[in-house]
Amino acid sequence: MTMREEKAEGWVPRTKLGKMISEGSISSIEEIFAEGFKIREPEIVDALLPELQEEVININLVQKQTDAGEKSQFKAIVVVGNRDGYVGLGSGKASQVRTAIQKAAVDARLNITLVRRGCGSWECGCGRPHSLPFRVRGKCGGVQVVLIPGPRGLGVVASEEGKIILDLAGVKDCWTRSYGSTRTIPSFACAVFDAIRKTYGFVTPKDWVG
Repeated sequence: MTMREEKAEGWVPRTKLGKMISEGSISSIEEIFAEGFKIREPEIVDALLPELQEEVININLVQKQTDAGEKSQFKAIVVVGNRDGYVGLGSGKASQVRTAIQKAAVDARLNITLVRRGCGSWECGCGRPHSLPFRVRGKCGGVQVVLIPGPRGLGVVASEEGKIILDLAGVKDCWTRSYGSTRTIPSFACAVFDAIRKTYGFVTPKDWVG
């Protein structure tokens, strides 16, 4: 049994949503998004998405000047996803690398989002959810990222961090374009995540039906 499974097994819900899941009145993460609930416990995500995977995409040593002198901490960026339409990105700071990663993993779960997938490439038109249904743009600080639907077989054309995020989201074919002079890994990852969250910010013709 993994550490995550042990925590989930011994989980005592602290929020109304957590209690509803524990009681069985909510049994899927889709219901949470449909009802507009805010996830405030990471165990909720682990309970409803047991196949969730996580990847550390960046660790930096950051220094802060305080009255007591210079304080150093590690900052970790973690992405979680089930490779089937759900992905989250989070960050965490701590004096120990392991603790920073754990904090980032919790933050990523609390930021989990549903990803709309489709076949928006004019070169393909297969109708399968292997890419994105349309072009989306994301921004973080001075960095902007555009995600462009690609034909089947293309793969994800992006930096390593972008590939990890899109792969864990379940997007198999996609082009990316980035703009900005400060393309740090955290800013780029944040911009990709901002873009992918917007896939449900638009109404498509399919949404008009019913």
